[in-house]
Amino acid sequence: MNKIILKYGIFGGMAASLVMSCIALYMKSNPEETVNMFIGMFTMILAYTFIVLGIIKLRNENNGILPFGKAFLCGVGIVFIAATIYVLTWLIIYYNFFPNFMDHYSDLALKETPPEELVAKKAELEAYKDMYKTPIGVILLTYMEMFPIGVIFSLICALILKKK
Repeated sequence: MNKIILKYGIFGGMAASLVMSCIALYMKSNPEETVNMFIGMFTMILAYTFIVLGIIKLRNENNGILPFGKAFLCGVGIVFIAATIYVLTWLIIYYNFFPNFMDHYSDLALKETPPEELVAKKAELEAYKDMYKTPIGVILLTYMEMFPIGVIFSLICALILKKK
């Protein structure tokens, strides 16, 4: 099971990191344009696909028998590895190539915010900027992009793909 978790976690992390790197490069070279939210969601779905593939591979290796707990742990392990690679890639990009990301992101987010929500959005973005002042904050916020939804996705996959 560990080999499956590692293999599919690395594939998922590499896929998500590749798309995220392209998005960051595009944002940096086109500062006035926003990136469609669906591209970011595509990144996560691409990584989560490897959860499904990993659980199916584990079930096939166990002669079609896979209890829910083992399937869920496999999915969570895959998403943890993938999210860790994603976080490490973002740390490299952020600290070496795009250190003004939060300012850039804030400007774009405020442009798209309706006037009645502007005060609340500014406060939210200031909180994110404060978290981004430390590496721990950057790491936590980046994990929050991918890991929680990945755990939910693993739960759903484990429920669907389990077999007794």
